[in-house]
Amino acid sequence: MTGSGDTPTWLLALGGDPPPQEIQVGGESFRPERIFKHDFFAFTALYVGDRNRVVLKIGRRASFFGFPLSWIGRIHSWHESAVFQEVGDLEIVPRFRGRLGRHGLIHDYVDGHELEWGEHVPDDFFHRLRAGLEEMHRRGMAYVDLEKPENVLVGDDGRPYLFDFQISFRWPFRRGRDIPPFSWIRRLLQGGDRYHLDKLQRRCRPDQMTAEQIAASERRPFPVRVYSASTRPFIVIRRSILNRIDPVKRRGERGGVRHAPRA
Repeated sequence: MTGSGDTPTWLLALGGDPPPQEIQVGGESFRPERIFKHDFFAFTALYVGDRNRVVLKIGRRASFFGFPLSWIGRIHSWHESAVFQEVGDLEIVPRFRGRLGRHGLIHDYVDGHELEWGEHVPDDFFHRLRAGLEEMHRRGMAYVDLEKPENVLVGDDGRPYLFDFQISFRWPFRRGRDIPPFSWIRRLLQGGDRYHLDKLQRRCRPDQMTAEQIAASERRPFPVRVYSASTRPFIVIRRSILNRIDPVKRRGERGGVRHAPRA
């Protein structure tokens, strides 16, 4: 099970190594069924057992032209696992099932589909999503990646789920969270979360918003404008280079079919 076509192995998180063919979670054996994504930073796949289904995500383990990069995968996995553990009691987060070695993490699979622009979601969808996001903020975190609707899962139960916390903001120490400049960064990122959530709602359920809320959602905050302007050149250059060396993935998101976990 590779699912990566002709993508060069040095662009893949596992390199040329195969993924685990069996994992144990809570005393149950799981085997791989489908790769959702395999890119430079992570391998993500659906694993199926006799009673349950889980998602396994493995951070980068492969070297890059002789340079060891497994430390990146360890940091990503540790960080994302820590976020899962802190927000795992929220109804918008799939159940975290634990770590797999130093690079892997496991969470429940959620039946559903990725949110699409213009999708008419249930009436309480954004209320639930906003409540969960506000609780994350209250706990000192920021999701950071709500700009892309595919990072929000619409469960078959009609509820919203967040599942990809790789770049979410979390202060890892007991002290210092409320000390500048870290407190400033947190508030800026949380403000970006709220803006992108309002934009998602405007694109999907504008009937639930007032004219003032819609107008506010169309005004990008200054930090968001700065971030977009500063990262845009890098994204264009990166995409141009990858399209040359990995033409198979010119369509869609590089690394394979994007998964919206559904637990």
